[in-house]
Amino acid sequence: MTATQYREHVEEREMSLTKAARTQLATLCDQIDDDEVEAIRIYVTGGGCSGMTYGMTFTDRRTPWDKVLREEGFDIYVDAVAFGYLQGVEIDFVARPTGSSFVFNNVFMATGGSGGCSGCGAAQA
Repeated sequence: MTATQYREHVEEREMSLTKAARTQLATLCDQIDDDEVEAIRIYVTGGGCSGMTYGMTFTDRRTPWDKVLREEGFDIYVDAVAFGYLQGVEIDFVARPTGSSFVFNNVFMATGGSGGCSGCGAAQA
């Protein structure tokens, strides 16, 4: 029996960024005036009717379980558990009259979710 090797590098088919997201993330990283910021961390938290919640923050460290997506000018870290919920995701940046935001497209591809309410009892926003 051979052990499975842990692969830290994220391939484009596993997680990708649109040009708009790449540009916006590079701009944000350029504006950070903190030598301790090392990368952008993508995280996943439990949700209610909409399923999981996806977000990003700056991070000052990488853990041994992080997967890494290397982009020109910045790195993205995502832990192995969150990565399981992000297989096939495309991260986009969308500017609308009501505000701009990052959008996680295809987040249900790996888990087969529908994004609809299943009556779990969690409070709705």
